[in-house]
Amino acid sequence: MLSESKVLIIDADPEKGKELQAVIKFLDCIPLLVSDCGRWKELAGDCSDFLAVLIGSCSEESSLSGIVGEIHDVDEHLPIYLLSEKGKEPTITIDQGSCILGRLDIPPNYAQLTSALHQAEVYVESHQSEAVSQRPVELFRSLVGSSRAVQSVREMIKQVAESDANVLILGESGTGKEVVARNLHYYSARRDGPFVPVNCGAIPADLLESELFGHIKGAFTGAISDREGRFELANGGTLFLDEIGDMSLQMQVKILRVLQERTFERIGSNDTITSDVRIVAATHKNLEQAIVEGGFREDLFYRLNVFPIEMPPLRGRVEDIPLLVNELVRRIEHEKRGSVRLSPGAIYALCQYDWPGNVRELANLIERLAILYPYAVVDAADLPDKFRSEDGEVSEQMLDALIGSPVTSEDLDPRLPRDGLNLKEHLGSLELSYIKQALADSGGVVAHAAKRLGMRRTTLVEKLRKYGLQRNSQAS
Repeated sequence: MLSESKVLIIDADPEKGKELQAVIKFLDCIPLLVSDCGRWKELAGDCSDFLAVLIGSCSEESSLSGIVGEIHDVDEHLPIYLLSEKGKEPTITIDQGSCILGRLDIPPNYAQLTSALHQAEVYVESHQSEAVSQRPVELFRSLVGSSRAVQSVREMIKQVAESDANVLILGESGTGKEVVARNLHYYSARRDGPFVPVNCGAIPADLLESELFGHIKGAFTGAISDREGRFELANGGTLFLDEIGDMSLQMQVKILRVLQERTFERIGSNDTITSDVRIVAATHKNLEQAIVEGGFREDLFYRLNVFPIEMPPLRGRVEDIPLLVNELVRRIEHEKRGSVRLSPGAIYALCQYDWPGNVRELANLIERLAILYPYAVVDAADLPDKFRSEDGEVSEQMLDALIGSPVTSEDLDPRLPRDGLNLKEHLGSLELSYIKQALADSGGVVAHAAKRLGMRRTTLVEKLRKYGLQRNSQAS
């Protein structure tokens, strides 16, 4: 992800600057060192190409605060990191909300630098132009995931969307039943009409009839004017009856009549209103069991259950978690509510969790992490206790394979590309990636990295030479 990114280094000490250059090259980034601090703009050229600016010691003529101000004038969203010796604070304060994202130790720390550049990348992405990030965010317009379960749901939506058949969406709370309902509406011939959701479980039984069918002035105490109901508001579109399993038997009878006759009356009125509405219902309850227990009408069930769609729980499609995390982060970024990234270790920990609250619980967690760790990379240790994996040896093996840059959808479930791949090059790339990760985890100590990789130290030295990696103990 960071490959080929350009990083500007401004440091009056050329030796320290060159040392930092070497570490940045090791990260596959392109460093530009400017030692003449007073001419940094002239020597750096177009700043729009840079991912971040690292500023070390400056001459008296070019004060640190002056350079920061000049960078801010050129690009107010260009991330800046201040370089200082370990234990020493920078000579200027770091204001929260400024483009100075933090400080880095000199000599450079490999893990710290990697995390900082990822943080800069997130910061830059979150401040890109509105045109780049335009995307619908009311909910997921398209279902997120590549698992078989989600692909099956997509296929069923495709099959039934263009018809006017009633659809019953089943699944646990938080699995995304309203997402499916919105997709059904969006891909139907009614997409230009209204989509009107009603949570039948959240409205008191004595008010639900008025909410659905409307009322006329004086129909009951408090009815001070005529009011349209949800059936009228949804005319020509889709009415989504969420948690229909919580509806009273009395209301079920009235809904059944509308489904059969396509007509209804407002409360207090004798005027018949024709209903041109497609019904999509949803529930987390087992309606067949509710029928047996007398809590749901069998005739209404068969009217609604023309085309059932069952949403899988999140624990049944853990391979979709990395994609869901990415989508949830994009939503937060689009809404200007910050950003966050999760390390592969954190993603794996989330994949071990049972998710009783399903996607809704995951969305709440991502929002919480964005508040606690703004623009940072969250590791497994940063997660709340209940999300941390306790699988022991198996978890360690998986984490070893995942440690590195923030995950993509292929990290947990690698697939052979449709056009094939050059296996030799691919394996070489994997080997190089794991060597870098082992060095990072081992603080740059070759002997410790070799032990993590299960090879002799001399073998790892040969591979470092093969890939042109510099053995730099400071690149820890």
